[in-house]
Amino acid sequence: MHENGNGGGRGVESDLSGSGVNQPEFLALERELTVLLRRARANQGEMAREVHPDLESSAYGLLVRLGECGGQRATELAAYIGVGKATMSRQLRALEDLGLVAREPDPADGRAWLITLTPEGQSRVGRVREARRARYARRLADWDPREVTELARLLRELNRGMEK
Repeated sequence: MHENGNGGGRGVESDLSGSGVNQPEFLALERELTVLLRRARANQGEMAREVHPDLESSAYGLLVRLGECGGQRATELAAYIGVGKATMSRQLRALEDLGLVAREPDPADGRAWLITLTPEGQSRVGRVREARRARYARRLADWDPREVTELARLLRELNRGMEK
């Protein structure tokens, strides 16, 4: 085995060294995104418990998606979240059992079903999202509103770039 631990002679680091990934700006980006994502995972768990004490952390994103986009097929939700059909089915059953989502016939295809938030799901998710935005507003109160707008724009661009 070679020193880099991959057994192939050349490591990923050496393959990418000419592409600029070792530039200080990318090292700083990696560090800051790691911290942000760690905090986001912890916050998602807290928000899920605020919606319902038995809600899995990973299901919170499904509820937000349904709140923003309306009814969707399970296959669309699975593709958006990046999980398989079995995982999605399990999560949706759990959300149905908690009374947060319901299945309705798809008017465009009578054989298919749309997953929608129940009124209880809408209310709970709405309260949690409003509280989260209030926390952002408090924590960023000393920022210029243009900076907040610019941060949102840059994050949107980052998310778009990550979809490629």
